[in-house]
Amino acid sequence: MRTALIQITSSDDPEENLVMVTGLIRRAAADGAKFVLTPEVTNCVSASRTRQEEVLRMPEADPFLAAMPELAREQGIWLLLGSIGLKTTDPDGRFANRSFLFSPEGAQVAWYDKIHMFDVQVSETETYRESAGYRPGARAVVAEADFAQIGMSVCYDIRFPALYRTLAQAGAQILTVPAAFSPVTGAAHWESLLRARAIETGCWVLAPAQCGTHRASRGRERSTHGHGMVVAPWGEVILDQGTEPGIASFDLDMAAVAEARGKVPSLTHDREFRLDG
Repeated sequence: MRTALIQITSSDDPEENLVMVTGLIRRAAADGAKFVLTPEVTNCVSASRTRQEEVLRMPEADPFLAAMPELAREQGIWLLLGSIGLKTTDPDGRFANRSFLFSPEGAQVAWYDKIHMFDVQVSETETYRESAGYRPGARAVVAEADFAQIGMSVCYDIRFPALYRTLAQAGAQILTVPAAFSPVTGAAHWESLLRARAIETGCWVLAPAQCGTHRASRGRERSTHGHGMVVAPWGEVILDQGTEPGIASFDLDMAAVAEARGKVPSLTHDREFRLDG
């Protein structure tokens, strides 16, 4: 199945980003892709809570959620909208970081809210407190497509292997990891984490990424690692998009899942154990 990762440098202007992403998705579909994936926070990359309050919308009023189902139907593709920032009804006003899967009929098949929040101090000058603006999700999701079972995740989730083992043991054959990874942690850990999750689960790992320096009309600019990546179930890196925006396509061979799991069926080898302190 022809599959395409979209790598972009989103700004903090959702309308501008929608035009850009729509064009790239159409190009990927014209090149034969039947499954297209975009990165985390496709609609808006911003370090300013004030700016997010201005431009993010409730789900029923969000322009991406109005456009993407129709685009999937128009192009006849499966479409993973890696994630978008959305307003919620939470009393504390925090947003949702939500991933969506749409079918070729334009149906919303599944949605997933990022569970693990990126609250870290990478260096003296690079600090993130994602939980200040986004509320964490609490449900793992395996979505049913007509070609595979898809375990959904977002970015920082990749550091929590129990989530992916749970998804794989629940039937997932593909793991999606749309991301806006930090350049520092990305250079150190991104590829290793993706390969580890593929090897541990025998799943395809599809990880579309944000890249470059993101233009900001308010607050500090952010930079992201790029290197949108596809890792096969045996752990081989099939493609690496580097650091520039663009489209990368490959052929998704679902037989590779059964082959990898047949060689090392570790998903069925769990044992109970105790921890002695």
